[in-house]
Amino acid sequence: MKIFRLIALTLILVLFFLAPFSGAAIKLKYITSIYSDDKGIALEQPEGVACDENILLIVADTGNGRLLQYTFRDEAIELGTIEIKLDQLLYPVKTEINSRGEIYTLDRRQRRIIRLTPEGTFIGDLRPTGLPSPVSYVPRSFHIDENDYIYILDILSERVLILNPEGKYVRQIKLPEKYGPFSDVTVDFKGTVLLLDGVDGMIFSASNGSERFTPLTESLKKYVRFPSSLTTDDRGRIYLVDRNGGSIIILGQDGSFLERQFDMGWKEGRLNYPAQMCINKKGEIFVADTRNSRVQIFKLVE
Repeated sequence: MKIFRLIALTLILVLFFLAPFSGAAIKLKYITSIYSDDKGIALEQPEGVACDENILLIVADTGNGRLLQYTFRDEAIELGTIEIKLDQLLYPVKTEINSRGEIYTLDRRQRRIIRLTPEGTFIGDLRPTGLPSPVSYVPRSFHIDENDYIYILDILSERVLILNPEGKYVRQIKLPEKYGPFSDVTVDFKGTVLLLDGVDGMIFSASNGSERFTPLTESLKKYVRFPSSLTTDDRGRIYLVDRNGGSIIILGQDGSFLERQFDMGWKEGRLNYPAQMCINKKGEIFVADTRNSRVQIFKLVE
């Protein structure tokens, strides 16, 4: 009898510890949307969002050629939007913030990554040093990890470049052959580099220190139409932004399907060609809802 009780107790403990990681109860609760700055100037097809672990939100207001800095506190946007509009910045898209609050944004038209101070002052282009041949690169996307290392998806030389916080070359990972084109790159909490093939709807991974990518998933086309970007949360779950499908797909660390959230549309809580999303440690999710010319904010509920 004691053995059976021990087995039952063990099963209960296993189920208890696995429950928080189950995808069955994952939902994204709508909170609010941003349509303009505090002067009433409307957003125009924003494609980028970046958030920190506190109250900061940066929006790449792509159609207006500017960045907007908001304060998001207690599930509300506070007054006092800061506009960042520079001669050096024409068409901002993918945007990230490092641990020092510096802003990095990819200018798609100029094909360069621009660095700004936390106040929005232009520092200069990101110019990697010590690159092996070829020294030229064309960024398709990029990511900054929690240690401020920079990962650049270089579509010219078909590689992911890894730079230290000062922009010095550390190593590179060649892109997989017979796949692509690749649309985004990110890094999870374990240092695993994740690479997104938007056409085939596949994710590739390279563990910390690995020199090559291997498939993490098979084609996810039964769940997505054209995933354009990806990010992860502090549990390693993967979030795919399905640009053509107007949805967000949530996967486990192993690439297993967990949830599909939202549908195409214009009402609050629906998406129309979304681009980038970010998630902070509070479980607040910000989505650049491009064709609806807004940023939608959600809360992760489990």
